[in-house]
Amino acid sequence: MTTATATAPVSLTQGAVNELKKLIDQQEIGADFGLRVGVEGGGCSGMSYILGFDQMKDGDSEYSIEGIRIFMNKAHGLYLAGMEIDFKNGLDSRGFTFNNPNATSTCGCGSSFSS
Repeated sequence: MTTATATAPVSLTQGAVNELKKLIDQQEIGADFGLRVGVEGGGCSGMSYILGFDQMKDGDSEYSIEGIRIFMNKAHGLYLAGMEIDFKNGLDSRGFTFNNPNATSTCGCGSSFSS
């Protein structure tokens, strides 16, 4: 387990920070939970993003961005380093988006990639 002293390999836009803080308040997410950011096999391009509230697990590193706890499995850093998470709230789309410089291709929905 790594503590929140290291620089996070991912970043959050102000829109993402605002939406996450709103979700934490609305859903009454406990202090022992954080935002899990990761990848898993699957999706139309080979890998899918993981984004959700979870407790810290063995093998995780912990980071803090504007008071939001971020948990990431150390092995996922290879795929996510430099990624920016944003939140869009427009007429044509609403939700979290991922700008991942490590992705060599992405699918149309934006939640799957290959590297």
